Amino acid sequence: MQAIVFLLLTLLWAGGTVLRVYRQARFFQIEEYMDLRYLRWWLRSRDRALPNRPLIAGFIGAVLAFFLSEAPGSILPGVIGMIAALIAGWPPNQGEIKKAFRPTDRARRLLASAFAVTALVMLGGASLLNTTVDSYEIQIAGLMLLGLGAFLLAPVWLVAGNIINRPFEGFLRGRFIASARRVMEDIQPTVIGITGSYGKTTTKNFLTQILNGRYKAYPTPKSYNTMMGVCIAINNDLADDYSVDYFVVEMGAYIRGEIERISNLTPPHISIVVEVGPQHLERFGSLENIAIAKYEIIKALPPDGVGVFNWDNPYVREMAAKGYPATRLLVSKTADPASVTASDDSPRFIATDIEETLNGLTFTIHDVKTQEREAFNIPVVGEHNVTNVLLATAVAVHEGMRLRDVAFRARTLRPAESRLVRETTPQGITIINDAYSANPAGVVSALKVLGMHSNGRRLLITPGMVELGDLHEPENHKLGQIAAQYATDVILVGKEQTEPIHAGLTEANFPADRLHIVEELREAVAWYQQHLKSGDTVMFLNDLPDTY
Repeated sequence: MQAIVFLLLTLLWAGGTVLRVYRQARFFQIEEYMDLRYLRWWLRSRDRALPNRPLIAGFIGAVLAFFLSEAPGSILPGVIGMIAALIAGWPPNQGEIKKAFRPTDRARRLLASAFAVTALVMLGGASLLNTTVDSYEIQIAGLMLLGLGAFLLAPVWLVAGNIINRPFEGFLRGRFIASARRVMEDIQPTVIGITGSYGKTTTKNFLTQILNGRYKAYPTPKSYNTMMGVCIAINNDLADDYSVDYFVVEMGAYIRGEIERISNLTPPHISIVVEVGPQHLERFGSLENIAIAKYEIIKALPPDGVGVFNWDNPYVREMAAKGYPATRLLVSKTADPASVTASDDSPRFIATDIEETLNGLTFTIHDVKTQEREAFNIPVVGEHNVTNVLLATAVAVHEGMRLRDVAFRARTLRPAESRLVRETTPQGITIINDAYSANPAGVVSALKVLGMHSNGRRLLITPGMVELGDLHEPENHKLGQIAAQYATDVILVGKEQTEPIHAGLTEANFPADRLHIVEELREAVAWYQQHLKSGDTVMFLNDLPDTY
């Protein structure tokens, strides 16, 4: 009977560990299967690395099992251990889940390997205890500590499974990339590459919408901007489609070299650099490293290629000043067209007379080279979008479209998903969805849009900005100060990460009774649904993944 109880206790700990591995796989997937980044996230919080309930139950169970044996042959130590193992391994409430686990083929392979590692650790350790320890009480106590250790180290078993699978995953990845490369060689579209710390997706969408007025342009979908995301777009949508004139490729990067690899797969003839800013500064370490990474898209151009630069950003301006390629198009919404001469080192396309209403943006674009100018009226809010339109205009005009035609197409531009998208609920509440991502350059114009809603209350719901490295505190403090100017009510999501915003609001004398702090987004949604009425406005500024 003792042997059966020992086996059941082993299986209980193994089952609890397998369940924890499965639950952790969602976060590993959110961190894009990056071992070190996932482990840093896991170890960053004491509650994640050493949760209280398993620790307390495991240690108490081990101690009781060792000291409370009544007689030889008693199964009491094992029974106590099983009860403790059940308490320790019982899954906690996961709370709000924004991004559920996706059981992709890769994820299934990962779980299979991680489960195998878990089984090897538990069964191997239990077998060793059973064969080398004579005392049943010590066997049970040892098994409790083994099970607790295996349970707590579930993230390590995930990483081990990922390492085991790496050669096979690399083989599959290589085949997928090779397939995409063959498609590119076959259809040979003109590639327009777009990168930047922010503004990539919006610029890509604007450019595609404008070019489709005369050509056929296909953009990488949504925010697909990694090597595998670009490959998915090529293999799924471009294969055998010889009608595509332009392939508009969004290129993102978390480390230096990523844009270079994407450019090797999709060699650009036109490259656009939107912005260089502190987005993902935590990963890059410095703005200079970010600028070097973004410049890879310019270095990938052939000598007869076209570089398109946002002159208003000092880092991007420095890229243009390097003089490569020979054809460089610079755009600006701050320069004076009357004082600019036509050259490759000065802005050619300049926006002036910028006005914003709730119906959208109006401005005039000047082509300094041809002395043309056209009035633009776009149904998109957010003054930062003027730069995105300028960049798209520069490419379209260079590729043969008249400025007048570009202005006509711009009348129907649509914002990218979750980027200052406005809608009105049946209850008459205006929702401004700017939840995709927040950055220091965009929050000011976003909050100005909130401030333009002069009727009713203006509620801001935000978890703040992340991955800003050393700039996290000052930039979020600034966000709080600016929010105080435009919002009548604020809900901060997540107490710890929003402390700088709270400080900024307090410093700006924001009314304390209009400030609320919640731990989950659904609490904020419930609050506005209960307290706001017709004519009020709520803005969702950024939405963090489940790893925050």
